[in-house]
Amino acid sequence: MLREDRLAISDDILMKIEKPERYIGHEVNSVLKNKDEIVVRFCMCFPDVYEIGMSHLGIQILYAMFNSWEDVWCERVYSPWLDLDRIMRAGNIPLFALESQEPVKNFDFLGITVQYEMCYTNILQILDLAQIPLIAAERGEECPIVIGGGPCTYNPEPLADFFDLFYIGEGETQYRRLLDVYKECRDAGKSREEFLLQAAKIPGMYVPRFYETVYNDDGTIKSFHPTREGVPTMVTKEIQMDVTNTYYPMKPVVPFIKITQDRVVLEIQRGCIRGCRFCQAGQMYRPVRERDVETLKQWAMEMLENTGQEEITLSSLSSSDYSRLPELIDFLLAECGRRHINISLPSLRIDAFSLDVMRKVQDVRKSSLTFAPEAGSQRLRNVINKGLTEEAILNGAALAFEGGWTRVKLYFMLGLPTETEDDIRGIAELSNQIAATFFDTVPKEKRTNGKVQIVTSTSFFVPKPFTPFQWARQCTEEEFIEKAYQTRKAISEQLNQKSIKYNWHEADASVMEGVLARGDRRLGQVIRKVYEAGSIYDAWGECYHHERWIEAIKECGLSVDFYTHRERPLDEILPWDFIDCGVTKEFLKREWEKARQEEISANCRQQCQGCGAAKFGGGVCTEERV
Repeated sequence: MLREDRLAISDDILMKIEKPERYIGHEVNSVLKNKDEIVVRFCMCFPDVYEIGMSHLGIQILYAMFNSWEDVWCERVYSPWLDLDRIMRAGNIPLFALESQEPVKNFDFLGITVQYEMCYTNILQILDLAQIPLIAAERGEECPIVIGGGPCTYNPEPLADFFDLFYIGEGETQYRRLLDVYKECRDAGKSREEFLLQAAKIPGMYVPRFYETVYNDDGTIKSFHPTREGVPTMVTKEIQMDVTNTYYPMKPVVPFIKITQDRVVLEIQRGCIRGCRFCQAGQMYRPVRERDVETLKQWAMEMLENTGQEEITLSSLSSSDYSRLPELIDFLLAECGRRHINISLPSLRIDAFSLDVMRKVQDVRKSSLTFAPEAGSQRLRNVINKGLTEEAILNGAALAFEGGWTRVKLYFMLGLPTETEDDIRGIAELSNQIAATFFDTVPKEKRTNGKVQIVTSTSFFVPKPFTPFQWARQCTEEEFIEKAYQTRKAISEQLNQKSIKYNWHEADASVMEGVLARGDRRLGQVIRKVYEAGSIYDAWGECYHHERWIEAIKECGLSVDFYTHRERPLDEILPWDFIDCGVTKEFLKREWEKARQEEISANCRQQCQGCGAAKFGGGVCTEERV
């Protein structure tokens, strides 16, 4: 169904702003429907700039699923960039959806995916520009239901004031039921409050207004409980166990401009068997569930046909662990080679098989290889349960250099629990050993691309909910900066220092990410103050203003030290304890203790660790052990 060629902003405005294609809609495979035939209008939002939001697979999946239902029209909206933001505020132009170009405030639902803590001020930007009251309790009957989803909703408490509803878990399972309940309540003339009470009883739904937090004098949580009858004490995540026979976007929207992930995305599995103790996704998305390889082959060809894209990538937390990977790659190499389609293969372990495959799909002269040792010493890799030995790293590097690669990217974290100066120095020493491996492996006459290039990057460790490190202390900004200085100094002392380039992440933003990741409901007032002081796009280094966050925390009588610079006792009630993500608290405590003892845990295919995810009745939990 075509609409009038009408845009929410004028040509004059479009001529003044950067990349006007972000705001005009009409992209290939975007969905237009007849409003007169629609019962529920849903606007799906990614609270960041268009190029990043359009790269998000989760929204593409939900967009396709919603629009497959005749009574629902799902549209999209992203955060306007700074230039259009200023114009919309000055001209009182309400935020609009791309497809219909109509104001978001006229929709039934505004669904916001919450992917990263430093996007929280952008959520308030979306609500404000849409002319929707920031505080959920202040919204009238005519306002959209504001619903949040995504990984950060596994601790939704810092955002509790701003959302009517959170969907905890994977969206394929309960959205149809939620929208049907909404239709029934609206047809019966029931209020917003009555609908939300019904929604709170649907599995996976969390309605913050129906829960109360009581605090101890020291600021810790004394109790957290529902305030209305029939509202569950625990909210269990929703999980799609059959990931083959479910929704997937066969016609993903194709943008007019280049985006971050400008390619067809083939999600081959969900979850991870590895159990890295710092990794939130590896715990939350358990158990591992694989898609059928024949289905994946069909999807790949169909999506390439429907989009005209010239590249396809495999998506998963650890592609090497997909059991049918060799068969799938052989198929893609043959089909994509014939069609002149590029293949991107992230999340592969650097072993002989992976390197052979990458050699076939990459221009070795132009590409670099990525290793993620995460820690500089074997001791610390055991603490974090990385499952990667120094021998394996060096063997992989040698294979890569023999195969023609001369550039290697290394990713580490600073500030991990139990870290010592020796561990930090290990980052420099491992980088040096990899460079030395190049000179030991490749004879002088074969070094056609010149010297080896090692790019060593460090980020700062941020403890996250539902990981064994959720009780850990996070370093202060000053400690992080000192660790980065020690790393740089140690690299400068290495024999192959000229072959090593060192990069590090911003320390102040990492600390604030830590505050928001493990914060409670009281942080809502902080987020609002920071937003009202002018902050948006905090995830972008050039837009981040650390002093605003520190000042707002002080004004609200709260403390950075309390939220992230103290180790939490195991018996403390955590803000997210009312959520059941599948892994039990007892399992996380065991892993926290094993980390302290520098003990490793086998991966899920080697030995079940009793994490609790087996209760979902499928995936890797029902496979025979190897």
